[in-house]
Amino acid sequence: ILPPALTVRLTAATQKSNDKPGKQSTNIMEALQQQHQEYQDDGQQQQEEGEEIAVTYQTLDLLQEHGIAANDIQKLNDAGYYTVESVAHATVRKLSEVKGISEAKVLKLKDIVKTLVPMDFKTAADALEDRKSIVTLTTGSTELDKLLEGGIETGSLTEVFGEFRTGKTQLCHTLCVTCQMSITDGGAEGKAIYLDTEGTFRPARLQEIATRFGMDPAVALENVAYARAHNSEHQMELLKMAAAIMAQDRYALIVVDSATALFRTDYVGRGELSERQMQMAQFLRQLTRLAEEFGVAVFITNQVVANPDGMSFAKDSTKPIGGNIIAHASTTRLRLRKGRGENRICTVFDSPTLPEADCQFAVGPQGICDATE
Repeated sequence: ILPPALTVRLTAATQKSNDKPGKQSTNIMEALQQQHQEYQDDGQQQQEEGEEIAVTYQTLDLLQEHGIAANDIQKLNDAGYYTVESVAHATVRKLSEVKGISEAKVLKLKDIVKTLVPMDFKTAADALEDRKSIVTLTTGSTELDKLLEGGIETGSLTEVFGEFRTGKTQLCHTLCVTCQMSITDGGAEGKAIYLDTEGTFRPARLQEIATRFGMDPAVALENVAYARAHNSEHQMELLKMAAAIMAQDRYALIVVDSATALFRTDYVGRGELSERQMQMAQFLRQLTRLAEEFGVAVFITNQVVANPDGMSFAKDSTKPIGGNIIAHASTTRLRLRKGRGENRICTVFDSPTLPEADCQFAVGPQGICDATE
């Protein structure tokens, strides 16, 4: 199967050769051999990368060709819109709130982006073809990858929750390294963004994990953008910054560890519960938007709370915080529990495709690895 970019180039070669019917088949074969050789030289991972780049996002500079002024594009950038898709997916009301953009301009923008971003119906067969190009990130554990049918899915939001010392942060660190590996090795050949809300990020762990996978530790560290969030408002601001840097380079992963910790402390008591849930919903919506626009894997950790309704002798008397808001925002939800020794147990708690099952993995000096007996 030829990559899309190669197919396009061959089609162009065919069209050029239409003027000379006698040489058409020869020209096509020559073009095929030449392009196939280039494709082989690039390596198989470039095929996947080419597909990703071809379909992920378009920068706002493209709007200048359609009559949108550069200063208007700058205003959109300042408001956190960096791609054509982000404008297409935003509501008219949200765009009208951008300083300096009138309602007439918003309607004009909407008309333009509708021609650039497909947002209508397509067949289930087309949707299936789109799903085939989705890349998964290896977790470092064979059994865990098998449970997740390949690993952490790109283009969607995966939530992992559990008590302290169940391996949530170690899994985050491991993914920051594996996402940089080639696609044939279970990576996505992209950089990672790490939003830390609990102060548990440790660069030394990344060095150890990079060494395990045969990567240069210095390069692995350079490919991870790290920020420490100090309150829930700052956490939201960092997402805008993340969108800005993702529009400049190829990223494959966003980690938020943890997504709920600051909301849990900034909003206290039942009186502020509804406000907390609304703000959390906005944050999760932004994460989902980034996953869809840039085709990155979004991996968030969540804390748990003791369930007072459950009996103390119940199998698991804890439940994830955030309620239905975070439950509906997450595409895949994974529960982590402590096992024997360094072993941990991962259970698929909720997923549109994965069956409910569990597996064991271990937390070692070099990140997530296979369980020990």
